[in-house]
Amino acid sequence: ATTGIAQGASTCEIKRQPIRKSKPTMTTTPTSAPGTTTAKQRTNTLSPPTSPPRSGSTTTPTQRSRHSTPTRSHFTRRHNSSSQHGGDNNNTRLTMPSLSSHQNTPSSNNSSSSSTFHPKLIISQIIALQCFYYAILGFIFQINHVIFATSITMDRIFTSKYLDVWSATGWIDNSAVLTSSVAGAFLLAIIVEKSKKCLDFSVTLFFLHILISAMYGGLPKTWDWWIVHLMGMMIMILLGEYLCSRVEMMDIPLLVL
Repeated sequence: ATTGIAQGASTCEIKRQPIRKSKPTMTTTPTSAPGTTTAKQRTNTLSPPTSPPRSGSTTTPTQRSRHSTPTRSHFTRRHNSSSQHGGDNNNTRLTMPSLSSHQNTPSSNNSSSSSTFHPKLIISQIIALQCFYYAILGFIFQINHVIFATSITMDRIFTSKYLDVWSATGWIDNSAVLTSSVAGAFLLAIIVEKSKKCLDFSVTLFFLHILISAMYGGLPKTWDWWIVHLMGMMIMILLGEYLCSRVEMMDIPLLVL
């Protein structure tokens, strides 16, 4: 009986003790207002999705720098797009240099050089200039024959017998040679018409005259012949360049239809 009473008293004590209920701990995350983003969300949106590296492919730092540095084509695309949208960026366009102009320069130079060099024309000009020079020189000797009663021979043209700087009779033929050189300058203005070529054609004319004189009666051995002909060549060169420059500066007449 006593044990039963003790058990009942213990059960009553157990019922009297209040049962403490443990409150569940709930972790709440700070909620953001609608329309705002947190710092973690910003970092997630800014960082691009990383793809796993491919097996067997490695990139070096130089390759990364190549891919990261903008090229000239990027700038041109940006400027072209901005100009299409109404941007005033016409002065800041970057365009790649055209290679066609650099590739065409050698061919254009070859075509221009081939168009300016005509061997047949140059040979015909040399022959015409030489023939007219001898024709004018022979005509002047005819005038001297009429005025001074001098003889008419081929020796006056191709030998040094009648050329003398220290005598009055020698200056008859000397003046004929110098006058023919003045006429040769006018021939340069008519036949050649280019001041740059006067030196070449004048030297060629007197060089051929020396060859013909050497074949006719031997190489001239007197200083008088060389002095007179060198003076004539200088007169022909200087006066021919002046006359040819005047011809080049003349206006080209227009064709009236």
